[in-house]
Amino acid sequence: MKNSLAFVYLFLILFFASCEDKESSSKNASEKPLDKEEVNQKTSKLDSLRAKYSNAEESSYQSDSIQSNQEFPIAQEELIPFLTQYGKENPETRVRIITSFGNIEVELFRDTPLHRANFIMLVKEGYFNSTFFHRVAPGFVIQGGNSDNVATPRQRSQIGDYLIPSEFYAGHKHTYGAFSAAKYSEQNVSKASSPFEFFIVMKENGTPHLNNDHTVFGRVTKGMEVAEKIEEVETGQSEWPINNVEMDIEIIN
Repeated sequence: MKNSLAFVYLFLILFFASCEDKESSSKNASEKPLDKEEVNQKTSKLDSLRAKYSNAEESSYQSDSIQSNQEFPIAQEELIPFLTQYGKENPETRVRIITSFGNIEVELFRDTPLHRANFIMLVKEGYFNSTFFHRVAPGFVIQGGNSDNVATPRQRSQIGDYLIPSEFYAGHKHTYGAFSAAKYSEQNVSKASSPFEFFIVMKENGTPHLNNDHTVFGRVTKGMEVAEKIEEVETGQSEWPINNVEMDIEIIN
C-alpha cells in the first residue's frame, strides 16, 4: 500500500512539474527552475569542485573512493571524479537516437569530458528509453530527455540530484545540428547543466545567443532530416507535442 501511494505521489509531482514546464515557452532551452537556495548550494559546490579538480585528467584518484561512489545516487561532491573515471572506462563517442520518425546519429565531443561521460552513462542505464522529445520549438530547438511517465522522476531520483559544470572552454558553438545541454534558467550563476535533458539546434543560422550559456557537447552527424520531421509535429501552446515523440538511445561505438 505504501509503495502504491509513493508511486501516485511521484506521478502527481511529475504531472504538475510537466505542466509548469509546458507553460514556459521562453526561448531558453531550460528545465523548471530550482529553488534559489538549492541552486546556490549546488553552484557553490561546483565552483569549489572545479578548482579542486581543475587538473582532473592529470590527477590520480584512489580506486576505493571511486568504487565507493559507483552506485547511485551520485552525490554532487563526488560528481567530477566519478565522471572523470567513468569517462576513462567508457570511451564511446557515438550514439543513435531511435524514434518513429527515423534515427538520429550524434557524435559526442571528447573535449567536453564530463558531459560526454554523463550522457554515455545515462544511455547505458537506459534512462532515455522512457523519455520523449518533450519540447518542439520550430526554427529554434527540439528538446529531449523528459516525459510525463512515472518512471522518469523515479529514475532521476535513483541516479542522483546533481548538476554538471559548464564546459565552455571547449569553444563549441550553437550551430545548426549542435547537440547541447539544457539547464535550469534561474539563479544558475555558474550555468551548470541539467544531467538529464538535451536539445538539438534547428535554426539554420544557429543560435549564437546560447553560446557560453549552454554547453555544446556533440553534433548531429546523420539524420537532421529526421529532426526536421520532429520539428513539424503539432504542439500545444507550451511547445509540448500533442502526440508523444518517444525515443530510445543506443551506443554505436
